[in-house]
Amino acid sequence: MIKALHHVQLAAPAGSEPLLREFYGGVLGLREVPKPPGLAGRGGVWFRGEGVEVHLGVEDGFRPARKAHPAFLVDDLDAYAAEIRDAIPDDLLPGYRRIYLSDPVGNRIELLQSV
Repeated sequence: MIKALHHVQLAAPAGSEPLLREFYGGVLGLREVPKPPGLAGRGGVWFRGEGVEVHLGVEDGFRPARKAHPAFLVDDLDAYAAEIRDAIPDDLLPGYRRIYLSDPVGNRIELLQSV
C-alpha cells in the first residue's frame, strides 16, 4: 500500500542548476538539500519544503514537461501570482484557485490554494 509521495522528479538540461536554484529556492521558497554523494556527480539539484521534495535531474536531449506537472498547494496564491508575471490563472478545479507557470527550463508547474 502506498503511504505517501516521497518526491517528484523533473528533468532539466545540463548547466541549468543556477537558474533552478533561483526559481525553486528563491521564487518558490524551497530549500536546497544536498544530493547523496553517489548521485551528486550526475548534476541536477534537489529541493525540500514542508511535505514536499523536488528532484531536478540532468537529462540528455532534455525536453520540458508541458502537460505533466507537479501541483504545489500554497497558502497565499496571490503573493506568487504577483511575483510571477507569466503565471496563467485557472479556476476550473472546484474548490481551488490556481495558476500555471513554467520553471526556468520550461517545465510546467501548478500552484493552487483552496478556497
